[in-house]
Amino acid sequence: MVAIVDYGVGNLFSLKCSLDYIGANAVVTSDAAVLDAADAVILPGVGAFRDAAEKLQAGGLDRAVIRNAAGGKPLLGICLGMQMLFDKSYEYGEYAGLGLIPGEIVPLRGYVPDNLKIPQIGWNALRFTSADCPLFRYIKDGDCVYFVHSYYANCEDAYRIAETEYGAPVTAAAARGNVFGCQFHPEKSGEVGLNILRAFCEMR
Repeated sequence: MVAIVDYGVGNLFSLKCSLDYIGANAVVTSDAAVLDAADAVILPGVGAFRDAAEKLQAGGLDRAVIRNAAGGKPLLGICLGMQMLFDKSYEYGEYAGLGLIPGEIVPLRGYVPDNLKIPQIGWNALRFTSADCPLFRYIKDGDCVYFVHSYYANCEDAYRIAETEYGAPVTAAAARGNVFGCQFHPEKSGEVGLNILRAFCEMR
């Protein structure tokens, strides 16, 4: 079973439909006990970092996510959910993340050229920066996925598994052991996104 964390911020319907489509046994839950019983956990998210972090903490789900990741269970963060995996975010202040991947979330504005629109919205190609990442076993370098974001993960090369080009190299995906994050939306990325979700669901 794959547990999708429901903490009030996330595109849960599209994600659940995508997992159903590939034949995964997926459940949307705000119950920490269900997360503990699951084979894998997905942390989605859209919106502001501070609001999302507060909601995750309010239900004690932050501790459940950290506990399951520490136990070796596959964990996938998507968009804001990926950003929450890092140490901290500088989105309208400074806020602590879950600390599962070293690095920080910083603005695209001031990093990418001024003529580019923020947020970055649309399809862009992946460039793999890590060899043989299991999350990408069914896709190829250069495949396109769908992004919507104004902030990105500034992390060491050791944790960056894919980049995309938006006037400058931008972290598209990151990983540390059994913890994975996608800045893009697999559930909105057609067959490529479905294949990424399929690869994740096969991890044990």
